[in-house]
Amino acid sequence: MAKLGVSSFIKAIARDAARTRRQQEMNRKRKLREQEARRREDERRRAQAEILVKRQQAQTERERKQLEKEEKQQYIQSRIEEVDELNAELSERIRDLSQILQHTLDKNDTIAFSSLRVVEEFPPFTPPQELLTVEPPDKQSYLQKVKPMGIIENALGMRGRYQRELQAAEAQYLSALKTYEEKRVRLEQLKKEYENARQVFLRKVQQRDQEVAELEAAYKEGEASAVMTYTSMVLERSEYPEDFPQSFRLAYSQESKEMVVEYEFPGIDVIPVVAEYKYNKAKDLIEEKPRKPAEIKALYQDIVIAITLRTIHEILEADQGNHIQVVTFNGFVNAVDPATGKDVQPCLISVRTTKDVFMDINLERVDKQVCLRNLGARVSSSPEERLPVKPVVEFDMVDRRFIDQENILNNLDSRPNLMDLSPTEFENLVSNLFGKMGLDTKLTRSSKDGGVDAVAFDTRPVLGGKVVIQAKRYKNTVGVSAVRDLYGTMLNEGASKGILVTTSSYGSDAYDFVKDKPLELIDGGGLLYLLDQVGIKAKIIMPSE
Repeated sequence: MAKLGVSSFIKAIARDAARTRRQQEMNRKRKLREQEARRREDERRRAQAEILVKRQQAQTERERKQLEKEEKQQYIQSRIEEVDELNAELSERIRDLSQILQHTLDKNDTIAFSSLRVVEEFPPFTPPQELLTVEPPDKQSYLQKVKPMGIIENALGMRGRYQRELQAAEAQYLSALKTYEEKRVRLEQLKKEYENARQVFLRKVQQRDQEVAELEAAYKEGEASAVMTYTSMVLERSEYPEDFPQSFRLAYSQESKEMVVEYEFPGIDVIPVVAEYKYNKAKDLIEEKPRKPAEIKALYQDIVIAITLRTIHEILEADQGNHIQVVTFNGFVNAVDPATGKDVQPCLISVRTTKDVFMDINLERVDKQVCLRNLGARVSSSPEERLPVKPVVEFDMVDRRFIDQENILNNLDSRPNLMDLSPTEFENLVSNLFGKMGLDTKLTRSSKDGGVDAVAFDTRPVLGGKVVIQAKRYKNTVGVSAVRDLYGTMLNEGASKGILVTTSSYGSDAYDFVKDKPLELIDGGGLLYLLDQVGIKAKIIMPSE
């Protein structure tokens, strides 16, 4: 039975819940800052008012001069306090930017699915008080107020007064009865409206509970869309400074349990260019001391590295279903190319790591740069200048949703499906690929290759050497045994590097094994990207079971 994808409704709920929580925290902090600013302003106004009162009460020239002196001192003090406030804001900003990674370490990033359910109760029925205290009028109580006819009035047949008062009493009763009926009808109408609203609320609660239950069930089964929705919630909830973009895309491979993240870094302008404010009493000016370029450069590099480690940490720590074994992170920044004036998105950091390796790191004690370097990350040497690095894998080439969309146009698409190639044809394709990339490739004979599909020679001096290549047209995840075999073959051949290319993906154990070894693993997405770079348009459509 085919699995049902997570609905757009529950995805919207997940995103909105995460953003609402983050926005509430931002609003709370903003309110505290505004309250503190108002308190300081009230103190200034109170001090100014006291000076004004004293000036009005001054009688001698000496008293007036003393007040002028106090007023001047008060003004200078207010300017000094203004500088202190500006410097305090600067310090707080730099502290926040310097503690991006530390901010998340004492928090549990796991999200309880129960938190997505509606916890509010529908309010009780509270109609206006005047509708609740109304009782039907008693006709006799109105008639009893009419004074009965006396003996003389009755004897003389003088019934006019009595009849008029009786008619007036009956009219009052009918008016009261009408008012009562109007209020009773209004009360019944309000009860009906309340009940309708309550039923709508209960249906929404029921729908929300059903959607959350479906999301939870899909997540427990490891359904790709549910895993991505949950991970998106985790990243949406992460609290950063207000001017950070917090924009990202996710792709997930269910087979290899790999989560690929494309994350937007903030620009270098998030760092204050002012290092300190000072009050120049002689000029009555608040002067700015500029922050050193080297300090800005170092802090920005620290920020992008901290965001990288923090994002991977949050994804893996929150992975309560143990669905993610590999995380690939590409961090980019939106910028304008000064040479062309066009919008660009240079990748500043790209890293792939396994869960076992990353969760064994004590992030509270590491040197962030050394830690990222040890994970084999590609880090821009000048992120402040937006100098790019080549991503470990291009996001659009691993997003399975992209491939699924292409499947709709199979009959109209002239690009070859790599899964339709024979093993020999696939080996030829891979050999041709590396040939087009500038290597001198030699295809080996399939019966005598000793575990080598192609041998390539990088003719560059110093950096070049012999490269052994294996090509596996697989539909299932490639395990670590194939990678071990490649490493053994590389050693036997005396090669300087080994490359394993597959149409599928790799498990976390494979990525663990190649760490610190001259081996490179190219999965299906990476293969499509490399082919595209040399002008070969292809696709990978796995055969149905």
